[in-house]
Amino acid sequence: MQRTNIGALIASRLRDNLDDARRQWQENAPVNHFFIDDVLPEALAMTIRRGFPDASTMMLRKSLRELKYVSAQMNHHAPILEEALYAFQEPEVVKLVSQITGLSSLDPDERLYAGGISMMGLGHFLNPHLDNSHDKDRQRYRVLNLLYYVSPGWRAENGCNLEVWPEGTKGEPVTIVSKFNRLAVMVTNQHSWHSVSPNLSSEARCCVSNYYFSSQPVGDTEYFHPTSFRGRPEQRVRDVVLRADATARGLVRKVFPNGVVENKHVYHKETNE
Repeated sequence: MQRTNIGALIASRLRDNLDDARRQWQENAPVNHFFIDDVLPEALAMTIRRGFPDASTMMLRKSLRELKYVSAQMNHHAPILEEALYAFQEPEVVKLVSQITGLSSLDPDERLYAGGISMMGLGHFLNPHLDNSHDKDRQRYRVLNLLYYVSPGWRAENGCNLEVWPEGTKGEPVTIVSKFNRLAVMVTNQHSWHSVSPNLSSEARCCVSNYYFSSQPVGDTEYFHPTSFRGRPEQRVRDVVLRADATARGLVRKVFPNGVVENKHVYHKETNE
C-alpha cells in the first residue's frame, strides 16, 4: 500500500474524531496533546509492525539520557515502513492536524530529523526532556511530535509509555499508554517536558514518529534551546548530571548554532541513487 492510500485512511480517522481531538488538545495545556485509537485497519497496522527490522540494523542511542534503537534511513528497511511514515506527511493529514491544534504553517520533515522509527526493548527508557526547539539548520521551529504505536497488545503495565509533565519534572506526569494502533500528537515548545517510562516487559515497543515544523513559534515569544534532559524525580544524582549536560550543550549551541558534530539521525536520501 502506498503512502497516499495510507494517508487517506489516517485523514479519514482524524476527520471522524475532529471534535474530540480538538477538545483533548484544548484541555491538556500547557503540554497540549491528543490521541486517536484504531488509526488504521488492524491488518495494515500489523503489517507495519512486521516490517520493523532487527535491532542490529538500527542505531543504539545509549546514555544517561536514553536507551533505545532508532533509524531514519528508511530505504534500509521494509518499504511499508517508509510508506507508513510519510503517510503522516500527506497534505490532508497535515491540514487536519492543523485544524485540531490551531497551529498554522505546518511543515512535515521530509529529511526525518530525529524522526523515523524507534524500538525499545526491556529496560529501555527516555528520560524527561525538551526537544530541540528548531530543525537541523535552525531555520524553523519544531512544533509538533506525532507518534504512531504498533506493538500489539500493549498494556499500561508494560511501561514504555509516553509521559507528559505539565508541571515540569517536579510534578506528576500524565501517562498516554503506547497502545497498539494509537496516534499521539503533542506540542513541542519550551514547556513541553515529556519522557518514555522504562520498558518493564520482554516485548519491544515500536513506534513510527514524525515531527512538524513551522516558521512561527508556539505562542508569541521566540525561543531557542537544544535538547535538554532531566532526571526523573527519584533520580537526584542523574538530575544534577543532566542539568550540567544541558547547560553545556546550550553554551555550545550559542557559539556553534548548527552544532559541532553532524547529527546522523536524518534520512540521507542520496544513498538511494
